[in-house]
Amino acid sequence: MVSIGYTMMTEQSGPKELVSHVIGAERAGFDFSVVSDHSFPWLDSQGHAPYAWSVLGAAAQATSRIPLMTYVTCPTFRYHPAVVAQKAATMQLLAEGRFRLGLGSGENLNEHIVGAGWPAAHVRLEMLEEAVDIIRRLFEGGYVSHHGAHFDIENARLWDLPEELPAIGIAVSGPRSCEVAGRHADLVIATEPKAELLRTFDAHGGAGKPRVGQLPVCYDPDRAAAVARAHDQFRWALGGWRVNAELPGPAAFDQAAQHTRPEDVAGAVPCGDDVDAFVDAVRPYAEAGFTEVALIQIGGDHQEPFLDWAASELLPALRTL
Repeated sequence: MVSIGYTMMTEQSGPKELVSHVIGAERAGFDFSVVSDHSFPWLDSQGHAPYAWSVLGAAAQATSRIPLMTYVTCPTFRYHPAVVAQKAATMQLLAEGRFRLGLGSGENLNEHIVGAGWPAAHVRLEMLEEAVDIIRRLFEGGYVSHHGAHFDIENARLWDLPEELPAIGIAVSGPRSCEVAGRHADLVIATEPKAELLRTFDAHGGAGKPRVGQLPVCYDPDRAAAVARAHDQFRWALGGWRVNAELPGPAAFDQAAQHTRPEDVAGAVPCGDDVDAFVDAVRPYAEAGFTEVALIQIGGDHQEPFLDWAASELLPALRTL
């Protein structure tokens, strides 16, 4: 059975609302939750980008059961890997063992703000590998100094370490990132139900490890309203990650998606209140071998009705996968 998660999407809600939503997700019966870690929304119409780690800390105190995870944090530009290690260890203590650290090589959209430039994808993956190594060394305890190709550390130490260290997930989108994840990750993260990603992950050391997917959905009893909202706020997603990782801001995403029609979005995102359509959208992840799928309900103001519907209709149907 595939575990079904809930996404706190920081691009579409403020911090207090996000915490309220994850409380509702726990009450509704979702198996886990994830949070995006952004400095910008994808589109201006989404309108938010609070600091994900403050939201996580509040969520850890406001909930008692639901696991929490970053989906995903880039530990190489906005955040130094030593800082990410400290944040993750602290979160694991606050969440009493419910936290997992999802990492990725980042998107220009979020990381450009520190003015460090945006290197080629292979360089970003080299940086990610080095960052994960630093984080794991700090998780081991004691003082760490490091002088590598991309990062320097002088006598760093984590003074508050949990007994159970947070698992580390790595986001993948192609063969090279799958190799990195296979070597370094405790779980793999992807946003497309591609079995070849998981096969490559397995071939490089990932066999038997959890694999977590993500799927946008747009619940509304009025399907036309759902399609319109999905097009307004999520048309950027149809560009694919090779494009989405490179664009520098919401205006660029708006321009890139200018020819994306509402029917194009409706073909990729289940819209409305047909439970079978939502189950059919999750099924390819299960068939590809994903063990967990986090749903994104599109529209910051439409979380509560979605959570009510999920509790009564959607989650029971998804338990059959």
